[in-house]
Amino acid sequence: MTKPPDRPDDAWQSCLSPEAYAVLRREGTERAWTSPLYEEHRKGTYLCAACGAPLFTSDMKFDSGTGWPSFFTTLPGALETQADHKLLAPRIEYHCARCGGHHGHVFDDGPRPTGQRWCNNGVALRFVPEDASGGKTEGG
Repeated sequence: MTKPPDRPDDAWQSCLSPEAYAVLRREGTERAWTSPLYEEHRKGTYLCAACGAPLFTSDMKFDSGTGWPSFFTTLPGALETQADHKLLAPRIEYHCARCGGHHGHVFDDGPRPTGQRWCNNGVALRFVPEDASGGKTEGG
């Protein structure tokens, strides 16, 4: 995995909400069904909430029924994976390739064409909607 940027822990705490800090920097998990991004259906881009790196587009999102925003693929080079042995069965977790922030886990129960489900904590994302002209707008 890419080495996270040299940033002291207190700097991460000051720029992230307590919930986002727990997920992105401490590999926590938000409760299912709590993220407004689960119900986000506009066109746009999902960015890392810690560093702003683009990770997914709205065209990659699908309703997994799990309570977390889910995607069937990622933007090229945006995320890096590693084995997670914290539970009985090993899983694959993924992190932002730019800042090392933890986002979630990838499973092999998603839709075609990849069969993957990139299950993301909503607090680890920031959504930037497309404007009417097809460009990006700030906010979301």
